[in-house]
Amino acid sequence: MFRCRAGLARALRPPPRGRAHAGTLLQRWNVPPDLQLSRQVASTGVPGQKGSNSVFVLIMGLSTLGAGAYVYKMIQDSKERYASRLAMAARQSQGQESSASGAAPQGTAAPVTPIKVPSHVPFLLIGGGTAAFAAARSIRARDPGARVLIVSEDPALPYMRPPLSKELWFSDDPNVTETLRFKQWNGKERSIYFQPPSFYVPVEDLPCVENGGVAVLPGKKVVHMDVRGNTVKLNDGTQISYDKCLIATGGSPRNLPAIERAGKEVQKRLTLFRKIEDFQRLEKISREVKSITIIGGGFLGSELACALGRRARTRGLEVIQLFPENGNMGKVLPEYLSNWTTEKVRREGVNVLPNAVVKSVSVCGSRLLIQLKDGRKVETDHIVAAVGLEPNVELAKSAGLEVDSDFGGFRVNAELQARSNIWVAGDAACFYDIKLGRRRVEHHDHAVVSGRLAGENMTGAAKPYWHQSMFWSDLGPNVGYEAIGLVDSSLPTVGVFAKATAKDTPKCATELSGTGIRSESETEAEASEVQISQSSSPMPQVPKQGEDYGKGVIFYLRDKVVVGIVLWNIFNRMPIARKIIKDGEEHEDLNEVAKLFNIHED
Repeated sequence: MFRCRAGLARALRPPPRGRAHAGTLLQRWNVPPDLQLSRQVASTGVPGQKGSNSVFVLIMGLSTLGAGAYVYKMIQDSKERYASRLAMAARQSQGQESSASGAAPQGTAAPVTPIKVPSHVPFLLIGGGTAAFAAARSIRARDPGARVLIVSEDPALPYMRPPLSKELWFSDDPNVTETLRFKQWNGKERSIYFQPPSFYVPVEDLPCVENGGVAVLPGKKVVHMDVRGNTVKLNDGTQISYDKCLIATGGSPRNLPAIERAGKEVQKRLTLFRKIEDFQRLEKISREVKSITIIGGGFLGSELACALGRRARTRGLEVIQLFPENGNMGKVLPEYLSNWTTEKVRREGVNVLPNAVVKSVSVCGSRLLIQLKDGRKVETDHIVAAVGLEPNVELAKSAGLEVDSDFGGFRVNAELQARSNIWVAGDAACFYDIKLGRRRVEHHDHAVVSGRLAGENMTGAAKPYWHQSMFWSDLGPNVGYEAIGLVDSSLPTVGVFAKATAKDTPKCATELSGTGIRSESETEAEASEVQISQSSSPMPQVPKQGEDYGKGVIFYLRDKVVVGIVLWNIFNRMPIARKIIKDGEEHEDLNEVAKLFNIHED
């Protein structure tokens, strides 16, 4: 009887709270057996007692499981964002760092996560060139927490264009078209990109990233602009609202009507030189064909002619340059200097044909036939058209912005404003110069200066455009010039020249300044005072016809006032030229003014 009662009592007694009970709970909660075992082994509780250690370990284990799941999810999310950023950077830079990082070669397919574009940004910059990049840096300098979005039709990150027709062609690197790195005239190496991909913030992170930043949305075009609603529409239908907007759409290379009428077969053998892919394509073509003809005698055409002329000597490539003017850069330089420049280009191995107007272009067998209006014929394998730039003003219609009928481009005031919260900079801006009147300029330094000023004004500076930007052109490492103001061969000019020395070359100029993009060292500088006085130094004389124009200063006059200056093989003197134009004074003797540039020094 006692045993029955004892057995019944044991059956009715609640189970102990020790190790066995913990195991039951673990099974009830569907905890895996291996985890159950680890908890039981870890427990030091005594069967039949409270077993508090087992419960504690159970709670800690479950907490660890939860924390592990959370960490795993965060790592996966981070990996996805990181992969998205890498994919975007690789797509933007077009393999810029592939050789250094061991990344997959260009053309390798990779999964790309769609970019989530912010619906609103405080600062929207339309265009991904030099002007937009300069504006972004200026905005961030004045407002360190600013969030800036650059929408660029170009698939690449912002880069400088001058090396595409200059230094890159003189590189000895067989992979230069992939690395896009080059040696400057001073021997220092750099990339054409302003900043590496790591400088930029991922587009999707721009609204929430701490301290703001600059993001680039590549390969997208703004096709519609609602000025009243402060919104833009992209070519994929995405809409973005903004507080302040910069239009820096740049320009597109012009074509000749005779080539446009020629048909598709001719178009396939034509390069309109402007972007990275144009350089890459032309460099490849120059290795494969026997003859290239450059149409255009301005800055770009003459630079490319000299660059390709170097290959004419080393690889047997025939390089032809033709243009309607009497000589190279005939629209800019006075006739005597233009003629000298033409002979210089010829010495570089280029067959220069001045006074040549294209009548028609056709395919003749395996080659192209260029028919000139004077009856001459030119046979070639490929054509490069370098005949100017057309400002991209397609947004003017939807935005209701004014386009200047004389100069082209968006018409803006001296503060580069088109509307109260819309600014324009770079090639597309037709601005009012308070010294020289309404202008539109298509040069690198102007893009830097106008972009920076627009960025300052977008952050409340309200500064007018008074700074005279400079531009430069190099016919190789030994001949170059810098210019400022209105430089037009139709204006009266006065040239003062002297014998050049070994240091009067672009190569030596970059060695002294420490930069290959010379405007970077001279953009901000301006002489504080210009003193013109009598000097006992020998007076520089204009060389006679046939003599070498070693170095000199050419003054361009309007109503007896200097409005433009070309420094021929004279470098690091731009602040003086800028001050002379800013003062806007008449000068009785420009020979005395020329002495300010120390051209008579040995």
